Amino acid sequence: MLYNCGIPIIAPAVRRAAIVQSSYIPWKGYFDLIHSVDEFILFDDVQYTRRDWRNRNRIKTAGGPRWLTIPVKVAGKYHQKIRETEIDSSGWRRAHWTAITQSYSRAPHFGSYRDFFRDLYEGATSTMLSEVNHRCLTAICALLGISTRLSWSMDYEVIDGQTERLVHLCRQAGATEYVSGPSARAYIDTAAFARAGIAVRFMDYSGYPEYPQLHGTFDHHVSIVDLIFNTGPAATQYMKSFAAADARL
Repeated sequence: MLYNCGIPIIAPAVRRAAIVQSSYIPWKGYFDLIHSVDEFILFDDVQYTRRDWRNRNRIKTAGGPRWLTIPVKVAGKYHQKIRETEIDSSGWRRAHWTAITQSYSRAPHFGSYRDFFRDLYEGATSTMLSEVNHRCLTAICALLGISTRLSWSMDYEVIDGQTERLVHLCRQAGATEYVSGPSARAYIDTAAFARAGIAVRFMDYSGYPEYPQLHGTFDHHVSIVDLIFNTGPAATQYMKSFAAADARL
């Protein structure tokens, strides 16, 4: 602890925030980002992008990686926002759960989490993509022991400007540090954050340890369900944010 004239100096608390579009059953790195911050703002006020992670993700199967895609209504909706994107049919829930069951029924911890994920899919009855993503994210965070607050960009005032709107959201959330994925280095104006008194930190997704995995060559870039079914309660031991949190204790 630092002292000034014998009086301890208490450093201001760091409040971290991340602002990311919602994704469907994302990979472990997405959950590491959630766990690394105090508030995770789902940025679903931006335009929905096709062939992206908003409505699909990958699992491993005996025949190789497979995409699980939620069908959404896109015809003529060129500028719709993620929060406005509607699911096109309800049959995806059974199809996705069947595919997951076929791929992971022999995984060591499938039996322990089968009911959890079956109920998650059976209850995903919303016709809005954002709401389904939110349901999956909050449930899986609880399963992993992640207590980060998940909020919506719609809870705040959103302004124009690529970096400016991120800074504005951080200020409204009371953030002193903005944490982002590494790909954002190409477009984020860190000086704009600095002028607002907000530090910027980028996640490092390199160096993840491998874990016991079914179906051939190891693949890090698959849905978090792969890690959970294969490692069970030890899942967080293979996530970097939990190791970093333990090191700070």
